[in-house]
Amino acid sequence: MNTRNYLAEYDAAPIAEKYPMVQAWMKSEPLPFFKQLRAERPILITPECVLVAKFCDVRDALQMPKIFTVDLYKSKMGVTADDPGYLMAHDDDALHYREKSLMQGMLNRDDIPRVRQLIARASKGILDGASGNIEIVNDYCRTVPTILVQDYFGLDGVDKKELIKWSFWNQYDAFHNQPFNLNSPEKYQHIIDEHNKVSSELVSYITKLMARKLLAVKAEQAKNILLIGWYGLKALFRKLAGQQPPAASDDIVSRMLRSSFAREVDFSLLRVGVNAGGLLIGAVETTSQAVAQTIQYFLAHESLLASAQRAAQLEDVEVFDKMVWEALRFVPIAPYVFRRTAQEYTLANGCAWQTTIPANSNVLLLTQSAMFDDYAYDQPDDFQPERNYYHHFNFGFASHECLGKYVGMAMIPEMVRQVLRRTDLRASSVMDFKDGPFPEDYRLQWRA
Repeated sequence: MNTRNYLAEYDAAPIAEKYPMVQAWMKSEPLPFFKQLRAERPILITPECVLVAKFCDVRDALQMPKIFTVDLYKSKMGVTADDPGYLMAHDDDALHYREKSLMQGMLNRDDIPRVRQLIARASKGILDGASGNIEIVNDYCRTVPTILVQDYFGLDGVDKKELIKWSFWNQYDAFHNQPFNLNSPEKYQHIIDEHNKVSSELVSYITKLMARKLLAVKAEQAKNILLIGWYGLKALFRKLAGQQPPAASDDIVSRMLRSSFAREVDFSLLRVGVNAGGLLIGAVETTSQAVAQTIQYFLAHESLLASAQRAAQLEDVEVFDKMVWEALRFVPIAPYVFRRTAQEYTLANGCAWQTTIPANSNVLLLTQSAMFDDYAYDQPDDFQPERNYYHHFNFGFASHECLGKYVGMAMIPEMVRQVLRRTDLRASSVMDFKDGPFPEDYRLQWRA
């Protein structure tokens, strides 16, 4: 049992050491640290930022995007005086509301069984070809999502390593190169330089992709108009013969280009391209980290591993999926989401811990802590897969909940499931976080 008094250490530390201590605890021992925060100081104002630990306060803040804003995303996601950038860098405005709604329609939830089958095939194929030995992060956890990006999202015609690189530096700069990450000036600038470099490459690629796919869509539409009579007769003959019509090629980029929007909808070809790039950036690194850490978690808990491997063999995936989401409560891809206050605000008004947070404060909403609050869950420290999923924050919450949530809900557990179906599975190396939050080397072995 951890009896360390984190707050006593924090209070006794010199000002310059306070937040670095907090940052270290969030990385190395978050659960006992967060538990003391919830019990004794649910809102902690540090020299660098404000930490919010309780479920209700985290949920409250996330539901007020005009007060707790994503302004820190703006410079990272292309927002300038002349360019609106990506929808995630907007709070409760017309662009965010419009484009997220349109993209949710394109990512049709009816596709999820197809997505899961795609992930299962890709995952099994990579593992079958590995002969019982694989570096799981790069050769599996990052590679499988790029197959989805190419085959389902439609960002094809490019090497997978390029997609991985573009996703990595965009994610790294946006979410791990903020003031409260305490990167050195040299590292901070290096990350920005790499982000700028890959962004130029990504823009060039997306421009060519749009041109190529638009030509294909226009040719398809012209052919359909010219041959509409022939297609009609052919469809009739197929129906009379009891045959199904051939499936047209389909991916999300092509869907966007096939769709017609009135000018007033303001979803131009340029905006299609921006959102196509957003699909890539949001898919690879987040999935990779979630899958790698879940696999590591099960391998570190022998009794859970046995149960999870039994569940992984079942055709009905519900039991296994619940185990994955419970594991991700313990090892989420990040212990917090961050926001910046647009105005002064008193959080937890009327409670003993009510705190007035000044305007222009950086706020870390401790989503991992919230998922261990006994307000949300009985016996929160226990591993119990049969929990209320609505109290999870693994995909964010409210207006900034992950656009690809339902794709991720199929992809992440299926990738873990395919690994855990292997016999005599074991790790032959320790996951290494040598480059910030992204594990770079984690080798698994099994009986081939």
